[in-house]
Amino acid sequence: MTRALNRRMITLSIMMATIMQTLDSTIANVALPHMQGTLSASQDQIAWVLTAYIVAAAIATPLTGWLVDRFGQKQIFLASVVGFTVASALCGLSNSLGQIVGARLLQGVFGAALVPMSQMVLMDINPPEKQGSAMAVWGMGVMVGPILGPTLGGWLTDSYDWRWVFFINVPVGALATYGIWRYIRPTPATRRMQFDMFGFASLSLAVGALQLLMDRGEQNDWFSATETWVEAVILVVAATYFVAHTALSRADKSFLDSRLLKNRNYVSGLVFIFIVGLVLYATRALTPTMLENLMDYPVATTGLVTAPSGLGTMLSMLIAGRIIGKVDTRLILLLGFAISGFALWQMTRYTLVLSESDIVWPGVIQGIGVGLVFVPLSAATFATLAPAMRAQGTAIFSLVRNLGSSIGISLVQTVLERNTVAVHASLSERITYANPAWNNPAVASAFDLSRPSGAAALEAAVTQQASMIAYVNDFRLMLYLTLAVIPLLLFLKAPGRNDAPVDTHAVMD
Repeated sequence: MTRALNRRMITLSIMMATIMQTLDSTIANVALPHMQGTLSASQDQIAWVLTAYIVAAAIATPLTGWLVDRFGQKQIFLASVVGFTVASALCGLSNSLGQIVGARLLQGVFGAALVPMSQMVLMDINPPEKQGSAMAVWGMGVMVGPILGPTLGGWLTDSYDWRWVFFINVPVGALATYGIWRYIRPTPATRRMQFDMFGFASLSLAVGALQLLMDRGEQNDWFSATETWVEAVILVVAATYFVAHTALSRADKSFLDSRLLKNRNYVSGLVFIFIVGLVLYATRALTPTMLENLMDYPVATTGLVTAPSGLGTMLSMLIAGRIIGKVDTRLILLLGFAISGFALWQMTRYTLVLSESDIVWPGVIQGIGVGLVFVPLSAATFATLAPAMRAQGTAIFSLVRNLGSSIGISLVQTVLERNTVAVHASLSERITYANPAWNNPAVASAFDLSRPSGAAALEAAVTQQASMIAYVNDFRLMLYLTLAVIPLLLFLKAPGRNDAPVDTHAVMD
């Protein structure tokens, strides 16, 4: 048997790689204005620093299963970590927009396999009774990374330079590389899967078009732009070809093993993780902009009041990891969704007058709910899946979560913008001199429409109120989505024991 020290060292090594990758999904966001000035780029051009990474990672993620089957798990893990670390250094050394976009593309390609492979390795090296705790550790890296990214990115950018949001990956990547090389035993490549070029090409086109559409749709005013129509057509055509091709191909000759879609727990898990990605990341995208744009919070303060939600997530994940197997998984999921719903309900009561605790506590509560959902969901999704299908299964699981987050962020941003305009028009219609509020001398003086300053002050007040109502409506939409997914728990089967062999990747001392 593997000694506990080796299992811990494997876990530490792969989690450093995972956190490094998940941090990079958000850490660069706050540094964009600084990059824009250094690289002499427009706002539209600098956005490609984010878009290039997202699209490259989305396209490369489904390749994980085939690469592991072809070259072996340890080799692909090492190549991914080394490639991601080198690409991070290249990002920090970039002196032009083209250089940093190219380096971010490499980051996305090499980083795509890190999250699904870390999940796969943790399941392989832990016996069934410890997989709940293993998924708790994995979940902390996946969930806490994007939450802490903006805070860490803001601190590094303000204290040092934007280049350090990339350079920080170099020592972490070096340590992760050593740990993976030292403690994970290489396993022979099985080479059972044939590479389905048509399936990969059609899936890549569909996923890439969807990511571009979601990432740039609002910026292009959606379907009023030719680019959006082109992306939508490519998405529909490529997705149709992929579905038809997969349905007509044998399981061993298709890029997506159709047997995955016949596993009820796995398919239910994909639906749930899509909703989790959609709701969690959409809420995380809304709160900072609300605080900074409406309430004039500095970036550092925004990070401080939103970061505690990560503490709630870590705490609940540790608890969930310990009670899995002792309590029906569906009950833990029900509790998690209920707590998340309660936090979102609290957010629907936000006003323009909020204390910092009014922001912190709903975030912590939502973090607790998400932790109680993510850990048992990850365990239940793979509980009935054969070990040989884990590589492809974890890759698709990560892809669906990322697609959910992309769609969720685009959805709430679009709804926010349109609701703000609609509510502004509605509020403006109600401003008449018949309103008793004009009888108040202070109001009449501050918003004296005969003076330009008074009209501007009134316009600013109406816009601020309209934006706040639009944010509340977005939180309400997230609440409805969270509640709507609860009945799907009936389709999730209580997981049984997984008799897969363990410890095949650990090194004996």
